[in-house]
Amino acid sequence: MGVLGASGARQTISRVLLTVRMSSSSSSPLLLINDPKYSFLKELGLKEENAGVFNGQWAATGPVVESVAPASNSVIAKVQNGTVADWEKAIAATQQAHKQWRTVPAPKRGEIVRQIGDKLRHNLTNLGKLVSLEMGKIQAEGIGEVQEYVDICDFATGLSRSLAGQVLPSERPGHALLEQWNPLGVVGIISAFNFPCAVYGWNNALALVCGNSCIWKPAPTTPLTAIAVTKLVESVLVENKLPGSLCSLVCGEGDVGQALVKDKRVNLVSFTGSTEVGRIVGQQVQGRFGKVLLELGGNNAIIVNDDADLDMVIPAAVFAAVGTAGQRCTTTRRLLVHEKVYDEVVERMTRAYAQFESRIGDPLEANTIIGPLHNQHGVLKYKAAIAEAIASGGKVAYGGKVLERDGNYVLPTIITGLKGDAEVVIRETFAPILYVIKISNLDEAIELNNSVSQGLSSSLFTNNIQNVFKWIGPEGSDCGIVNVNIPTSGAEIGGAFGGEKETGGGRESGSDSWKQYMRRSTCTINHSKQLPLAQGIKFE
Repeated sequence: MGVLGASGARQTISRVLLTVRMSSSSSSPLLLINDPKYSFLKELGLKEENAGVFNGQWAATGPVVESVAPASNSVIAKVQNGTVADWEKAIAATQQAHKQWRTVPAPKRGEIVRQIGDKLRHNLTNLGKLVSLEMGKIQAEGIGEVQEYVDICDFATGLSRSLAGQVLPSERPGHALLEQWNPLGVVGIISAFNFPCAVYGWNNALALVCGNSCIWKPAPTTPLTAIAVTKLVESVLVENKLPGSLCSLVCGEGDVGQALVKDKRVNLVSFTGSTEVGRIVGQQVQGRFGKVLLELGGNNAIIVNDDADLDMVIPAAVFAAVGTAGQRCTTTRRLLVHEKVYDEVVERMTRAYAQFESRIGDPLEANTIIGPLHNQHGVLKYKAAIAEAIASGGKVAYGGKVLERDGNYVLPTIITGLKGDAEVVIRETFAPILYVIKISNLDEAIELNNSVSQGLSSSLFTNNIQNVFKWIGPEGSDCGIVNVNIPTSGAEIGGAFGGEKETGGGRESGSDSWKQYMRRSTCTINHSKQLPLAQGIKFE
C-alpha cells in the first residue's frame, strides 16, 4: 500500500509528488552537504550518500533517493533506502535486543535514556538546523523540536524510578491482589515529516524506559534527520555495550511501512500522519490484534469570546496559525470570533500578518519568522483550498498567493465570509490558511468547535471563570487538548498529547502515556494454606 510511504503527510501523497526523488545514475548536482554554509551536516556524521538502515550495522540494499531542502528545492544529500528484506533483518535484530533489554532494571534503563538526552543537548543546535533545513521550519522551531526530545528524556529518566502499579485489597484472607507492569516487546514508530525528530523522541524515550526495543520508519521526505538522530542514539548504546538494534531504523517507502504495520513481531505501532492513512493502519494492526497508538489530523479552533483580552488573542492566534507555516497538527485553522469584536479582530489579524510578509524566507536565516511549505504538494493543496473557499463565498482578507521564488513559499492567508459548516472549513488543509468565523455566543462557538471530525486541540479566550469551567467540562470542548487563554499549539511534554475522534485517540509524551508502552497483569497471590473462592462461591 503505497500511501504508507507518505505517513508524515496530512494528505495522501503520490509518489510522483514526493520531494524525496529517485537519483539518476549520472553525476548529481552540487549537494548542500558540500557547501560550507551547511557544515553542521558533516558534524552530525552525515555524508554525500548515507545508508538508511540501521540494525546494529549501517547497511541498506534499496534504491538511492535524494533529500530535498524545501527552502530551495536543492538536494541536501542522498540516502539509500531500505527494502522489505532489510526490514526482515532489522526486525529480527530488534526483537533479539528486546530480550536482553527487558531484564535490565528500569532505573538503569532510565540512565541510558538520560545519556541519550545529554547527547542530544550537546548536538542541539546542529540537529535543530538539520530539522530546519530538511523539514522547512524556522531555526528556532527546529532547535525547539530537538529540545522536546531532550525534555522527554528527562521526564522518562524520572519515570524510570516511579513506574507504579497498585496493590489492591483482596476480599479473600491470606491473598494479595496487585498490578504488575511489564514491557510490551518491540515498538514500531512511523513518524511524520512535520516533526521529524520530536515524534520519534516522545515514543523512543518512553518505550526504552518501559523496557521495549524500537524500530523506526521515518517519513520518506526527512530521512537525514532520522539518520542523524539514530547515529547519536547509537553512540550512547555503543558506549554502554548495548546492542545497537535496540533502536533500529529502516528508511523507505510504502512497502517498508506496510511490512511494519502487518508484522506480528511489532507489539505496538505508533503512527503519526493523516487520518486517511491512520484509519487503514488502525484496521490492519487491529486485524492482527496488535496495539496501536494513532496521532492523526487536527482541525483546531480558537474561540474569542466578547470578554477576551485582544492583546493576548492576536499574538496567540498569529503564532498558532502561521507557525511552522501552518504545518503543525495543532495549528489553528478556525478562529471563532464573537460578533461584538469580530471586525476588530479581523483588522488586527490582517495588520499582524502584513508585518510578517518581509520575514518569509530561508528558515536558517535569523530574521525569518515563516519558512516554506514542505513540498510542492503542500503548495497545490494550499492553492486548491483557497480557490474552493472563494468559490464557496469566502473573501481573502489577506494572502492567498504563492510567492514567485525558489522553494515552496506561500503567503499566510486569512479568509472571512464563510459559515462554520462550509466543506472547506471543516476539512483540514495542511497549510497556513485561517478561517475567521463570526459567532453570537459561547454555546454556538462550542458547537462549531466540536462539529468537525477531528478532536485534537482547542482554546478559549475569556476572562469569565464560568466560561472557563464550562469549556473544560462535559458541555465544553470534545478535544484531547483544551486550553484557556493560550494558543492551540505549543504543548508541553508534561501532559499527555493526543486527541479524540478522527485524531485517533492515542496519547504520547507525559502524564500516564507510558502505560500504552507496557502490558498490565493483574496478579492474585495466595500466601495462605486455604483456597477460598471469590464472591463466596462454594465448590464442594
